[in-house]
Amino acid sequence: MPLTPAQLQSRFAELDAFLIEHQALWRPRPFTHRHLPWESQHPELSRWLRQRSLEEAEAAHNHPEQLDAPEPFAQLALQSTALSQIDPLPAVSLQAVSARMNVDVPGRKWQQIEAFASCLSFQRQPTHWLDWCSGKGHLGRRLAHSGQGLTCVEYDAQLVEAGRQLSDKLGVHANHVHQDVMTDYAAAHLEAHHTPVALHACGDLHVRLMHLASDAHCQQLAIAPCCYNRIAGEHYRPVSQRGHASDLRLSTDDLGLPLSETVTAGARVRRLRDTSMARRLGFDLLQRQLRGVDDYLPTPSLPSAWLDKPFADYCRGLAELKRLPSPGQQDWAALEAAGWARLAEVRNLELLRNLFRRPLELWLILDRALYLTEHHYDVRIGTFCDSQVTPRNLLILAERP
Repeated sequence: MPLTPAQLQSRFAELDAFLIEHQALWRPRPFTHRHLPWESQHPELSRWLRQRSLEEAEAAHNHPEQLDAPEPFAQLALQSTALSQIDPLPAVSLQAVSARMNVDVPGRKWQQIEAFASCLSFQRQPTHWLDWCSGKGHLGRRLAHSGQGLTCVEYDAQLVEAGRQLSDKLGVHANHVHQDVMTDYAAAHLEAHHTPVALHACGDLHVRLMHLASDAHCQQLAIAPCCYNRIAGEHYRPVSQRGHASDLRLSTDDLGLPLSETVTAGARVRRLRDTSMARRLGFDLLQRQLRGVDDYLPTPSLPSAWLDKPFADYCRGLAELKRLPSPGQQDWAALEAAGWARLAEVRNLELLRNLFRRPLELWLILDRALYLTEHHYDVRIGTFCDSQVTPRNLLILAERP
């Protein structure tokens, strides 16, 4: 059953209290801290996590709440699980479409589109879909049928043109609009009879849709948020009155926590990711020594070709890039091994932080849901697919009574 307006308020309050009480556990990032502040308060848990292997951390990544770790881990896991409980939205049968419709769509993306579309049940049948940040318009084309209108709004001109060509090729009548949705002109594209949909529009982009859709008195909308940290400022600005009243202040770093859950990647992708992180952690040990400062030093994203360099050349190049003293002679093999050892520790220490991944995401979702209730919408929230299809599987459905 969907949460009632009163339940939205009470769940938000519970999540708010949980996140505020335990922020010392989830705010510090193990990747940037050699020693976390909470470790002195919970030495047994710290020791237990630090002695585990990288493979053990990887196995627990998606379900840290199932880990049999020393307290307070188990108690926090119970609270996290209870507060994160959210039901799947009921699915409806979709009208079959030609197999040609998913041409040019990666398999997992098409699964997400199908799952999202199957959960869009409204009291009144939509007459005109508006695909927000539409890319090539794959979602909009999947939804529009039986004479329904379709507008696809997209910032990237190349995607707009590719989408227009695809719609023509597939015989779908669609208006593909080239528009920066963050400008004032975007409001002109929303009308009360439109049903806006946004599947994984990032941060400010889906919040912008909520503002414009409520201002335009759109009767219905559906949003599956993504990338909460893609915002203009350095700190999150809550959208609901209840969010504004909260003492929880979130940085863009904090907003990245829900995004740290990943769907299982292939062996090659995992190997490259781990190598990149282990090298950065090895370099982190070196830069602390070179600077004589025991603090993390942010480094830029590097081309993947850097991973093909010998580790010594990698470190020398990064030291030069950051204008640090020359590393000189080092025991490069030992330093590289220390980076891998630190990666195992980091990944395991992150398991405690990961207990707060879903509660924080749900706090953000409820902030949006409460904003919509304040603007006279009936709101339902739930999952639209399994987390293996996408971890960003929370959907907000809003309809004016």
